[in-house]
Amino acid sequence: MTAPIKPILTRLATPSLRWICLLLICAAYLQGGINKLMDFQSAIGEMQHFGLSPAGPMAALVIAGELGASLMILSGFYRWLGAGYLAVFTLMATLLANRYWEIAGPERFMAANGFYEHLGLAGAFLLVAWHDLRKEA
Repeated sequence: MTAPIKPILTRLATPSLRWICLLLICAAYLQGGINKLMDFQSAIGEMQHFGLSPAGPMAALVIAGELGASLMILSGFYRWLGAGYLAVFTLMATLLANRYWEIAGPERFMAANGFYEHLGLAGAFLLVAWHDLRKEA
């Protein structure tokens, strides 16, 4: 990186901006958890759609996991654990919901994009966990 740019970027690296970045990483899980909580019947329907049972308890666990782990990340309370949880959850969910290799036609491209986007998101959560664990060492 060139010398004049680094001081500018260093000044931007504030705790507030870091928290906003963490919020952006968690945004899908906060939105998903809140939506499922506000419309629990649809959350149950989603579990049934993916063949998860018992659907009601599974929906409640997903809501608790999405919201709880996001709050752990944002608050810094066992951030590494919340990030690790969402990384594993994301990998499992994308293997369940974005099975692009079983789809033909144009839908395959959309599902493949979603699959690899979720892999990237899981990687971001693992990076958050890694940074948090290194900070504690």
